[in-house]
Parts: sequence; structure tokens; C-alpha cells
Amino acid sequence: MSIHPKPVPLVAPGHTRPVTHLSFSPLQDDGTYLLVSSCKDGNPMLREWTGDWIGTFLGHKGAVWSTKLSPDASRAASGSADFTAKIWDTYSGDVLHSFPHNHIVRTVAISPTCSHLLTGGQEKKVRIFDLTRPDADADFLGDVGLPSHDGTVKSVVWVGEHTGVSAGEDGIIKWWDLRTRKLTTTMTFPNPITSMELSPQTKRLVVTSGKTVAFIPALPSGTPTHSLNLAYSPSSASVHPILQDRFVTGNLGDEWVRVHGMDGEEREILKGHHGPVHCVEFSPDGEVYASGSEDGTIRLWQTTPGKAYGLWQGNANGG
Repeated sequence: MSIHPKPVPLVAPGHTRPVTHLSFSPLQDDGTYLLVSSCKDGNPMLREWTGDWIGTFLGHKGAVWSTKLSPDASRAASGSADFTAKIWDTYSGDVLHSFPHNHIVRTVAISPTCSHLLTGGQEKKVRIFDLTRPDADADFLGDVGLPSHDGTVKSVVWVGEHTGVSAGEDGIIKWWDLRTRKLTTTMTFPNPITSMELSPQTKRLVVTSGKTVAFIPALPSGTPTHSLNLAYSPSSASVHPILQDRFVTGNLGDEWVRVHGMDGEEREILKGHHGPVHCVEFSPDGEVYASGSEDGTIRLWQTTPGKAYGLWQGNANGG
């Protein structure tokens, strides 16, 4: 009888308030990657692939709801309750640009070439900023003078060169042609969208809404959407980027991280957080998934407990 090693998470401290969002960079040329965390303490943190702290981005004056890294990890974008979105240099930690809004910014996305920024939030509008002309006014997606969504914009992602996708508390996912700033297609859910993340390797959007988790082609195609109803309402979900055979979730009803098969079967329940889990995300190599909680901590969990990886020494026998 084989004994499966018990998952032992690495705990990444440092935040003083609930962790609201987590995002990994793509794999870099040397095989490593970075993790950036958002927090109600207003201070996004950058970490090595091992979980070790690199630095804290200081400058926001309110909760930070979303932070994402550029593909080459040289830039970070953040959106905050201080009514700004900011672009940061990840090497120096300096603010490069700060873009004022008229309400709380809930979500940001950087274009693949770092030339543009998408933002959304409680104004119900999706803006696009030209980072090569940071003093220019932003454009709005959709019809002039009208909101982009009929509710708070919870998530924006950038797909390929010319497509933006936004998700709102109105239950609608919208695909936009960023060349024309016009809507191209929509998908409607019966409940508000609680999270939407792009899984670049699987070319899917992972969406949570009510008790549903949906895996949607990032660019509309003939590929069907895979959708599951769970026994609880997930706050966030992330699919394994390589194996594509499992997904992890957090939820606000308890303090646990769950691993499910793609058929919805619950495979594991991981305990360790001392508050609800707001966000989960797989690393780009699929070896680790991170969870962020109301308790102010980030926990890193191994996909294969017992394997030597990063700061885990390896204990394949489980003894």
C-alpha cells in the first residue's frame, strides 16, 4: 500500500489584510516565474517562484483588488480602491504611470507587448490606455456615453493581440475587438460573475458564477464550453495548465482549498487557512498552486506532494 505524502503548504506572510487576488507570470527563459499578490493593505507583493519575497510596491492609498504581470515580468499593473490603476517597474519597484479613475478599480490587464492597459471596476466601464502615450485620455469599450456592463466589472483579460474580455456582476462575459473598441460577442450567466482568469496554456477562460465553474474558449470558436455545477459557490478557480485534468477552487463559505477532477469529483480538501479563500491560481509549470485568504496569508501547495521542488526538500516515501 503506497502512502501518499501529506500536502505541506509553504506559508508566505507579509500582508496585513485579506489577500484579494493572485497572479503568476508566464514561465521565463530560465524556467522560473514570479507571483504577484493583491491585498486590502494596499501593498502588492512580488515573490520568486519559490515563494520568497522580492519586494513590495508602495504607492497605493487604498485596497488593491488586482495586480498582474507583463509576459516578460518586467512590468506590473495594479488596480485599487484609491481610484487609480498603476504601472510598475518590477526591477526597481518604481511607479511608472498612475491613471486616475472616477471609482474603485477592480481589475487590470496588460497587453502582450506591454503597449496598452485594460481596466475595469465600479464605474461599470472598461478603459484602454496607451502606455506609449500615458498622458493621453483613455478610450472606452462600447458605445459612447454608455457603460460597458450593467454592473461592476469584476475581471478583464487580454487575449492575443487584439481581443479584450470583460466579466461583470451583470452575469455577462463580453469579447471586444480592441482595434475598433467594439463588442464582438457575449455569453450570459444567470448569476453574477465572481471571477474570470485566463489560462494561457489551455487557451481557456476559467469563470466562476454562483455554484458554476466554466472553462470557456478564450477566443470564441467551435470548441464547446465545459461547465460544472459544484456543491458550493467557488470564489475562484484555476485549471492545471499542463495536465488539464484537475482544477482548484477557493470559496468564502469555509477555509479550505479544494481540488476537483474535470468531471467535478472532489479529489482533495486542503486545510490550513484561517479564513475564507478569496483566490487560487496554478503556477505556469503546474507544479504549484497558490491560495490567498481573508487571513492575510498566501499558501503554496504542491501538485505532487513529496516531490523535491523549490523550497520543498522532497520526501517521496511520505515517512
